[in-house]
Amino acid sequence: MNNSFSIALTFFLTLSALNFKHDNSLSKKVTKFNMETVTPQRAIQISGVGFYAESGECEDVEGFSYAVRMTGDLEGCLYAFIDNFECSPSGTYREEGREYFVGTYKGEFGTFWTNYKFEAKYEECVAGSGPLGAEIFGRCQHPIENGSGTGVFEGVKGRIDMKDNVELANFPYRGHLRF
Repeated sequence: MNNSFSIALTFFLTLSALNFKHDNSLSKKVTKFNMETVTPQRAIQISGVGFYAESGECEDVEGFSYAVRMTGDLEGCLYAFIDNFECSPSGTYREEGREYFVGTYKGEFGTFWTNYKFEAKYEECVAGSGPLGAEIFGRCQHPIENGSGTGVFEGVKGRIDMKDNVELANFPYRGHLRF
């Protein structure tokens, strides 16, 4: 008889002889405790389209570089504050900064901040002065800053991703929110 098989068989027979019963009461207590004290955060999918805000569409917020009017699940204005940017000779543009969203979700008002990273390809990009010519493609990630939400966004976590539609001059977005 195989030595491993003999050891397993001996162990099984010993447990059977001792009338071993699996007591899962601890498992039930842990499950009950977790269900009563921890509310799982489910990601809520969001989507919509952003557009560069035209004059009068978004209120002035001191020091912002530009504003994006958000439509869809998020309705309001996203104010961008550029912290730094760089260009490469190939036309690649990278930008980092902060954004302040002021608006509504499901009709309820609130605000939150993001820390964003934007990458794009332009016809030309000049070090120290920024992109020149038309945008060829672009995308950005907007992680929501923990603890920055107010109103409906109090306690919100999540991220918004945008991919520039250069032909239509808009910014379709999708992402998730966790409350």
